[in-house]
Amino acid sequence: MKIAYSKSRRGFTLIELTVAIMVGMAIGATVLAMMNQQIAFLKIFRAQSFLNEEAPMISNHVTKLLSSADRFRLHASVADALAGTNPRLTDSPVVVLNYRQPDGVVRAGILSFENRGQGNALYYYVVPTSGLLGTPQWSVTNKPANVSFFMTAGVIRTRLTGPAGEEIIFSGAMQ
Repeated sequence: MKIAYSKSRRGFTLIELTVAIMVGMAIGATVLAMMNQQIAFLKIFRAQSFLNEEAPMISNHVTKLLSSADRFRLHASVADALAGTNPRLTDSPVVVLNYRQPDGVVRAGILSFENRGQGNALYYYVVPTSGLLGTPQWSVTNKPANVSFFMTAGVIRTRLTGPAGEEIIFSGAMQ
């Protein structure tokens, strides 16, 4: 008995379907691996972007402020800094900077890492001659998780801790 085959087939064989599914799974696995690699790269880039972009700008601004000051004092709070009480030599979130003006008058500024209701940020205040401190003149940055000032061998140093725990320390020198 002869079996007649039709010349127009209407389906795929089991082997063809298996090959198609295997190719689809291989493509899917490759895409998933590439996506995981991209996510890992973005995490590394985000962590490095603080050190490569934000930290140098903060260092530049803070170093200019520190280098033009005649003297400094470290405090635990802005209130202590304004009152001139409880100066410290250890890690402190607040530094008072005294600047001698061309006319001989001494003015003060305060760098403070604090939370003013919108998350932690590094602020700069100009202390008015009345001594009543208002709002900060400007915000240096809100990217670091922590900023502290400390003294080593008479040199003021600033420690920035980034959002991913990375840390950078830079030094400032008085005039």
